[in-house]
Amino acid sequence: MSVPPAPAPTPPPGGSPDPAEVAAQATRSLQGLSTELTARVPQLLEAMRSVGTGLELHTTLDRICETAAELTDARYAAIGVVSEDGDGLADFVYHGIDEEAAARIGRLPDGHRGLLGALIHQPETLRLADLAADPRSCGFPAHHPPMRGFLGVPIRVQGEIFGNLYLTEKRDGGEFNDYDVHMVRVLATEAGIAIGNARLYEAAKQRERWIDGSVAVTTALLSGSDAEDALAVVAEQARHLADSAAGIVLLPDEEGGMEIVAVSSDRPSGALGVVVPPESRIIADLLDGRPVFIDDAATDPRIMTDLARAYGPAMLLPLQSDGRVLGTLVTPRERGARPFTEAERTLATQFASQAALALMMAEAQRDRERLAVYEDRDRIARDLHDLVIQRLFATGMMLESAQRRSVVPEVRQGVGKAVDELDVTIQEIRTAIFALQQGPAEAPAGLRTRVLREINMAAVPLGFKPSHHFVGPVDTVVGELTGKNLIAALREALSNAFRHAGATRIDVVVDATVVLPEGERGVRLTVADDGVGITEGGRRSGLKNLKRRAESLGGASWYGPGIGEDEGGTTVVWQAPY
Repeated sequence: MSVPPAPAPTPPPGGSPDPAEVAAQATRSLQGLSTELTARVPQLLEAMRSVGTGLELHTTLDRICETAAELTDARYAAIGVVSEDGDGLADFVYHGIDEEAAARIGRLPDGHRGLLGALIHQPETLRLADLAADPRSCGFPAHHPPMRGFLGVPIRVQGEIFGNLYLTEKRDGGEFNDYDVHMVRVLATEAGIAIGNARLYEAAKQRERWIDGSVAVTTALLSGSDAEDALAVVAEQARHLADSAAGIVLLPDEEGGMEIVAVSSDRPSGALGVVVPPESRIIADLLDGRPVFIDDAATDPRIMTDLARAYGPAMLLPLQSDGRVLGTLVTPRERGARPFTEAERTLATQFASQAALALMMAEAQRDRERLAVYEDRDRIARDLHDLVIQRLFATGMMLESAQRRSVVPEVRQGVGKAVDELDVTIQEIRTAIFALQQGPAEAPAGLRTRVLREINMAAVPLGFKPSHHFVGPVDTVVGELTGKNLIAALREALSNAFRHAGATRIDVVVDATVVLPEGERGVRLTVADDGVGITEGGRRSGLKNLKRRAESLGGASWYGPGIGEDEGGTTVVWQAPY
């Protein structure tokens, strides 16, 4: 039978108990123990010391199982961690069964039925001589080792049920006795303290990771990346922090739904450009700034996209700041994966708010930089018009006057050619002035024109204009999604050439007649320069962005030698199907 706890010492009238009385009470308690239990006290103390070491939660659970098995001479031990809703097991840690045997058994218990399920709803000490004889038992799966004797003890953390400690099959073939029950109860109490400490430590580490992730996102967004790359950074960080299968960012589209604009995943998903229609009930919640948590995305009818079939638990978090919803961050896990805890949901919601604030700050910064560029372009246009053209025009008039006064035919002919060249130069400068003064909303939507716009904009910081060449019907065959990503890839490549290459020559080729390795028709962008090339150990984040962007469309990206002397510089190739 179990040993009753010693009565609490009666405090004296002054308040705190007398230390001498406490010692006397403890001595009388020890004297009341049997010889066998007293002999096992050192073993219990060593077990308690072992359980109390370490702070990592899963390691602590493993150590509790191993210690409990040694303390009771049991072959098998396990801890079933009760889920947050109290309706099953969120985790199951076991000792005594090797990996090969566990693989043959298959799926771990979920606690929804059988004896383990009964202990979840009735958390009290349970000792059985034969598991199979209990009416609540539902048997064992195939390849499970035989088990008869059973001892189950609840583990409480700060007064709440954390889970149950299970012990089965004593090595001597006997039953668990009262002394085993007493020892395991004491051990479960110490385990509750150790688990509580481990959970606090793990929660602190988890918060630290999310804070570090928010800092990384803010730093990346304010470092000058364009909007699409900024969203990709948010998706990648969220996937890593939430331990999810993918990180997805959606933005509102013109029809009232939401379009996937950034995806971070280890496997090609083809998700870019997919639209969640406005008829989905989730869209209204997200646009109102309310997060949505889904237990199984594959079976939830509200999502209304085929992509959801590959995923299980998911968090859909509005990217909102100051009452403005910029978009949605989605972090889905694989089917059958553990659901997100309440702490993870809270941390992810805070991360989404911080990311939205960083996105707004980055957008404001890009607006300021864009305004500075436009102001600089206006100044250059004015200088070209007011100074350069007028001087060229005055020079042309002087040459025409000299031509009329000259009597030598060869001189008159040469001066005439010079005047013609000046007229052509003036026309080209006027064309450049028009391009500099052209706002983004005034540009036609054709891919060819957008490529030329990027080249003209890059010419200002570069100090020269890259050459360009188009092959095939670029404007008519390249779709909007591929075209949008090609422009982003071109902007990234030109930016890298300006910031890192130190190039004096850049050639841009857009070829819409390419046949991809899979036999699909596609478009290929080639940007070659004569700069310093890619140094060993140098940053490659821009090249990774290009590769990720191409692979998300089913294409590819790579780089090689450039067009400088001895193949100096870099050639970046980006291609994708139409």
